[in-house]
Amino acid sequence: MMERSFLTIAAGENHEAIRALSAPARIEILKLLCAKGPLNINDIAQALSLPQSTVATGIQILEEAGLVDSRLAKARKGNQKICSATYSEILISFEESAAQRANNIIEVEMPVGLYTSCDVHAPCGLCSSESVIGPLDVPDYFLDPQRMQAGLVWFGRGYVEYKFPNNAKVLNKDIRAIEFSLELSSEVPGTNADWPSDITLWVNGMAIGTWTSPGDYGDKRGAFTPAWWKLEGSQYGMMKTWRISTRGTFIDGVAASNVTLSDLALGQHSSIRLRVGIAENAGHTGGVNIFGRGFGNHGRDIIMRLHV
Repeated sequence: MMERSFLTIAAGENHEAIRALSAPARIEILKLLCAKGPLNINDIAQALSLPQSTVATGIQILEEAGLVDSRLAKARKGNQKICSATYSEILISFEESAAQRANNIIEVEMPVGLYTSCDVHAPCGLCSSESVIGPLDVPDYFLDPQRMQAGLVWFGRGYVEYKFPNNAKVLNKDIRAIEFSLELSSEVPGTNADWPSDITLWVNGMAIGTWTSPGDYGDKRGAFTPAWWKLEGSQYGMMKTWRISTRGTFIDGVAASNVTLSDLALGQHSSIRLRVGIAENAGHTGGVNIFGRGFGNHGRDIIMRLHV
């Protein structure tokens, strides 16, 4: 199964992608590639009982729309085209336009080292884009002022907590939804892609949802991870988004809990507290890496978006 990746298409935009999705045969091709992984034209045609010409035409349209990636590989006779789905999920949005939406979103990016409180347990450490910060596996060092330079934070158990400004209250605007996006992975000394960990987010002291990270990734260097950081260490994570609305809490669009905006009492506070960590009753206590600027595959710190 392919790693999950997402594309959101605004209705009225990206007509090529919408047209590419209009044929049942092309939908079946995408479903097959998402389920089975990269396949050549012959394999696709056989699996779907379709003529090769239909598959070849469908692949060309999906390529032009950016929904399929293809590469040439050697075959017994000549070359063959190996096709992969670019995205595992595609959403067509009928919400307001991007320009309108930008006017209704307040975004704050919080450095991963700028937490205001913590209770962490080894293995743990902090790292800037230039060097390791302080001694490793010493929880007491997590409150040293140098933490503000961190682009990577990791610990085996416990939590770090951030205090975001409630700018919606300052602007006297109602909050329709709140999102937190951050790049995460499990934490194990070294690296292990099969090391599950239940990573929970709390907002204003309330647990909003838990995501189980599959592992701690070190198979290749993160796109933004500095060259001096050893390959045997955590290199990148997965970008995950928790969204709390009047309907509940969702992680990447999947229902995570029944916590709603009203449960968070956002209007009563000038700050919004976000805690990231491992719950005491977690089933998988595999630690957590939080990747920020200068590390991982996204090179961004923790993002809070207020939809007002």
